[in-house]
Amino acid sequence: MTNVIRLVLADDHTLFREGLRSLLERFPEVTVVGEATNGREVIEVVQSTSPDIVLMDISMPEVDGLEATATLSRLCPQVRVIILSMHGLGRHAEEAMRGGAKGFLIKDVAAVELQEALQIVMRGETYLCRSIAQEVFNEYRQQLRGKHTSGEKDTQEQVTLPPRQRQILQLIAEGNTSKEIAVRLHLSDKTVDVHRARLMQRLKLHDVAGLVRYAIHHGLVRLDI
Repeated sequence: MTNVIRLVLADDHTLFREGLRSLLERFPEVTVVGEATNGREVIEVVQSTSPDIVLMDISMPEVDGLEATATLSRLCPQVRVIILSMHGLGRHAEEAMRGGAKGFLIKDVAAVELQEALQIVMRGETYLCRSIAQEVFNEYRQQLRGKHTSGEKDTQEQVTLPPRQRQILQLIAEGNTSKEIAVRLHLSDKTVDVHRARLMQRLKLHDVAGLVRYAIHHGLVRLDI
């Protein structure tokens, strides 16, 4: 039997929050245990309901989502925060992750990707939606262009990967979800998730952004620099 994910919604837009709750109620493994309209309120709701995951907007009154995430990371480290934002910028995602967020999604994300993100974060991994992964990809490409122009060398050590893990790393870096990788390689979702976890362990990385940077740096995805 699938473990139930206890979830809190934090967003100051009532219509969006109600629509998201209606969507989440269609996921059999999810139950919404609380809602909040600002960053100060979400801290109180989390402390009273003890959820597994908080879906957190960035732009909220009183205390914004990034500050609330950092506070929850200190007060309730067992609670996993996924940022759900209109702001599709890699720098917002990196700031959120530094503050303790375990995932970052854009508000127009497809329902299937939202469900996958919840499951991945519940397993203790981190999740970046594909548009943010692409943003990280582009930002890192600009950094590499700068290093290429200046002659600066990178010193990141390359790790020898089994062929299947190398293939999956490449597909992750190209923005594919676990389900898409499973279909493409004729594997089960669980097998892809196992490879993903082993990749992070082997490379000593903790999120998709790190995997993307590693893949770019070692030429597993093509860059025009």
